[in-house]
Parts: sequence; C-alpha cells; structure tokens
Amino acid sequence: MSKILILRFSSIGDIVLTTPVIRCVKQQVPGAEVHYCTKPAFRSILANNPYVDKVHVLGDSLSELVQQLKAENFDFIVDLHNNLRTRIIKTRLGKPGKSFNKLNYEKWLLVNFKLNRMPDTHIVNRYLDAAAPLGVKDDGLGQDYFIPAQDEVEVDTLPDGFQNGYVAFAIGAQHFTKRLPTERIIELCALLNQPVILLGGKEDAATGEEIASFFESRTTITNQQSTIIYNACGKYNLNGSASLVKQATQVVSHDTGLMHIAAAFQKEIISVWGNTVPEFGMYPFRTKYKVLEVQGLSCRPCSKIGYKKCPKGHFKCMNDIDFNTVADAAFIF
Repeated sequence: MSKILILRFSSIGDIVLTTPVIRCVKQQVPGAEVHYCTKPAFRSILANNPYVDKVHVLGDSLSELVQQLKAENFDFIVDLHNNLRTRIIKTRLGKPGKSFNKLNYEKWLLVNFKLNRMPDTHIVNRYLDAAAPLGVKDDGLGQDYFIPAQDEVEVDTLPDGFQNGYVAFAIGAQHFTKRLPTERIIELCALLNQPVILLGGKEDAATGEEIASFFESRTTITNQQSTIIYNACGKYNLNGSASLVKQATQVVSHDTGLMHIAAAFQKEIISVWGNTVPEFGMYPFRTKYKVLEVQGLSCRPCSKIGYKKCPKGHFKCMNDIDFNTVADAAFIF
C-alpha cells in the first residue's frame, strides 16, 4: 500500500481544481491511501469525497500538524500549494514528493508588463504534473464535487417561479475587483430574461436584496416578469449553494469558487472576468463556457488575485464589459 499526502490549504475554487488529482491518485496508484491536508474552513469540500481516506486540518500550530502528519509515515507528498508552510511540512516530514509549478515569474510578467509567457494549459494539468512521479496520468475526466444528502436542496422548497428551471448567478467574489458592480449585475440579470437565483455568502446578502428589490419594483410598474430574482445569498451553506448550482439550467459566475463547482457539475457557464484573466489557466475546466471580459485593456490584468478597489479608479475591466452578446441566443448556448 502507498500512503499519499496531498497538500492544499485554500481556497474553495483551488481545492475543487485539485479533485482530478485526488481521483487519479486513488484510482491509478495500486493500493493508494489518500490523505488531504487543508484549512478547517474547507474541510467540508473534501469530507464526502470517496477518493479521500482521511482529511487533516491546519490549526493554530504548524508544529502540531507536522507531528500529526509524521505519525502517518507517508510514502509520497503531492504539494499543490507550494508556499512557505507546505515547504516546511515537506522538509520536516523528510519524504519524497513534488510541488506543482506556480509559474510566479510568468504571472509577474503578465501582470506587470502584459507579456504572456503562460503555457496554454489549464492549472488542473499543472496540478496533475505534480503527481506524475507516482505514474498518474490525466484520465480525461473533469472535476468532482460531492454533496451530502442532508445538504441537497429540494427544488420544491424554492419559490414557485423557480421550481421549473432557473439560472444560478454567483454574485460574490473574495476581492472587489473580481465582482461586477451591482448596477451591472442588474443589467446582466435583465438580459438573461429568466428566473435567476443569486448565490453568495452572508456578506453578499445586502447586494442580493438590492438586486431583488429592483426587479420587484420593475415588475410592479410594468407587470413584466421575464426576469425574477430569488436572493439566496447567505441562506445556504456551501454544499447547499452547490446543490442549487447543480440543478440550474445555466450558471453565471465571476472568477470564483462556485464557477469551479459549476464546472464540476458540467454546467454551461457564463464566466465574468475583471482584473484577472483566463490566461492564468483557471477558466472553467472541461465544460461549456463563454467568457465576458474586456480584451486589450492596457491595465489588465492588474493582479493575479485582486484588490479592494480599482488601482486606476475607473474600473473599466468590469464597467466596460459588453453584455450585448448575452442577448444573442448563440451565446446562451
């Protein structure tokens, strides 16, 4: 038996993107016992994954985690985070392993000089490269996301207008510059011309209510109900939101975790990009998708992650996205 440790501390999307590695290691390495180490906040993403035998979490003490991992006596370490803490863990465990290539220099060139030296390959394939010494190969499948039965959302519990189909719109994102302004979300929802369920955390609930209120008032004035809104932000845990994504006819999302969860369910995705770019290699994996972005903007990408506000002050990467194509039936798959 081979005992394999996979390291990835955060975040939601990144961990979902590592699921092909988990599956391929479990299925392709004879007798593999797969352990995964992450932060406590992301344990639920892995807890129901049948390819994971044990989950370890990073608490307040890195030293205590190292001692816990030493007791497992791993045969190989697949480092899919490659930061200071995971390098410390690898060194202290003293076991063979490989880290994935973060391509920091190539990202730096793209952000600072707009020189694209990024390989034309998805980050999932780069994650898989880190497991290559185990004989692991790409199985040609997509990502995984497993929802426990207690977190599945029954469609008949939704408001009446959403029980026969809806678009799921993940309106949140960790950084401001990866989110459309509220008025632009409203504009895009109007163009979708369908029932729309807004998804996000509790921090997005107020924005969701503003969007829902706009359409409620418009319906009252015009008596038109082509776009109706259910604000589900903060009403479900991550697995519940994933369940709503799974049952959606289509998903709209910023560059964020729910986009990758949608890809795991092979959903058709409208992918909205602001200060980041698909060229970083984190576009939806092995599913149908369309990109909404402003190409050729001289200040974009301004970061590989995001900012609390637009560094230039104009926020053209989101304000100038052309939504006209969304009304085109060909764009809506």
